[in-house]
Amino acid sequence: MNQPHSHAAPIELTRDCPAVLIPEGSTTTLAAGTLVYVTQALGGAVTVNVHGNLARIAASDVDALGMEAASLPAEHAEAAADGSVDPDLVWEQLATCYDPEIPINIVELGLIYRCDIKPLAGGGNRVEIDMTLTAPGCGMGPFLVDDVRAKVQQVPNVTEVEVDLTFEPPWSQEMMSEAARLETGLY
Repeated sequence: MNQPHSHAAPIELTRDCPAVLIPEGSTTTLAAGTLVYVTQALGGAVTVNVHGNLARIAASDVDALGMEAASLPAEHAEAAADGSVDPDLVWEQLATCYDPEIPINIVELGLIYRCDIKPLAGGGNRVEIDMTLTAPGCGMGPFLVDDVRAKVQQVPNVTEVEVDLTFEPPWSQEMMSEAARLETGLY
């Protein structure tokens, strides 16, 4: 998780900062000196409220908020000598991916439909993931897919990651873990 900040106090951006507007998914640049309010700082990326709009700031740009990027599980993992991939570590990495509007990771939300690890003939491993979104028209879909791909790629002995976005079956609240339903009050 990123370093804790008071969500009540505004933060002044120290430099121009690229961001993605939520939920439409359009890119923008927030100017240095802009006051923002952190609404969510989970999994590396940070969601901020700026002038009444939500925007996602990537982990690589959280320094503009005076924060450091979160440490991820794969950063501390060692590669298995036999070239295999630890499936638990893949799932731990997936659990660092968050919907920018919902403070629950995509695993607990039930957005991951399939995650398979397949050895490649020439060496290395391919991770194949089928995932969905809470809403088919969500403009943040491509950013979530990129986040999943980039984070799973960091797992030792993973050489390829394929993430397919699907809407069959459609996501529903029943796909959430019990803990996630309790946290959101959707039980």
